[in-house]
Amino acid sequence: MSLLDILLLVLAGFVSGAINAVAGGGTFIAFGALTLVGVPPITANATSSITQFPGYVTSTLAYRSELRKIGRAALPYLVVSVFGGLIGALVLLALDNPQFRAMVPWLLIGATALFAAGPRMTRALKARDLHAPRPLAWTIQFVVAIYGGFFGAGMGIMMLASLGLTEGDDFHRINAIKTLLSVVIAIIAIAVFVQGGIVDWSAGSVMLVAVALGGYLGVAAARKFPQTYVRGFVIAVGLVLTVYYFVTG
Repeated sequence: MSLLDILLLVLAGFVSGAINAVAGGGTFIAFGALTLVGVPPITANATSSITQFPGYVTSTLAYRSELRKIGRAALPYLVVSVFGGLIGALVLLALDNPQFRAMVPWLLIGATALFAAGPRMTRALKARDLHAPRPLAWTIQFVVAIYGGFFGAGMGIMMLASLGLTEGDDFHRINAIKTLLSVVIAIIAIAVFVQGGIVDWSAGSVMLVAVALGGYLGVAAARKFPQTYVRGFVIAVGLVLTVYYFVTG
């Protein structure tokens, strides 16, 4: 990697860490930066999963009191997440870069649209008077976990929406389960990616440190901006990357 590549990865890692702490969506930044420095799409996807992992862990630790209250109620979600994440990661591993490259713009536009619709979806769920049966929620989580193991961008928004159908209106309860499931899916996917040898450890190490610093030092600065602006920036990045991949495809 050139010095310019390293600087880009450091900057992208710092920004993605700060954005994840405030509004989510850091995966867009990390994945985009890795591909711009020449990392193949599949490797970029796998490597970005590793760079975002510490944030999932720290968020879960922050919700440990809520998770203790939830207890065994989270177990079925954990089980389906393990199998779903494994399937998604194995499907990614079975593809070659040209095949995955052709899917990337469609995945990005879908994830960007989902991220943009996130607040409206949350408000709609809070206003609803509807409860889905838990087996349906477990099935939906299984599908979301497959997506998360395959391509993680937008996974959190999907889980907030699906968990809101069965876990009540307590946002902290829903978010606690979401962060726990994110860790599980990420662990399974990372294990598959490492075993498959598709992780760029040099680029990942640079970004991992920067993500950690961004999450810790960038929160105060990022919070000075309205969350709407932060989300708008993430959506803009998602749209630019989508156009880039469509045009260069």
